[in-house]
Amino acid sequence: MKRTLSLMMVTLFTLSLLAGCNTVRGVGQDIEQGGEAIQQSSS
Repeated sequence: MKRTLSLMMVTLFTLSLLAGCNTVRGVGQDIEQGGEAIQQSSS
């Protein structure tokens, strides 16, 4: 049950991420912005 719930959460997160950007370029930009935010918060 716990495994199924975590799999559903990961699937929903992935679908929402992909729905937010319409192109492969958009996915790359989203990942880049996430990385930059992590770098800034760790400084």
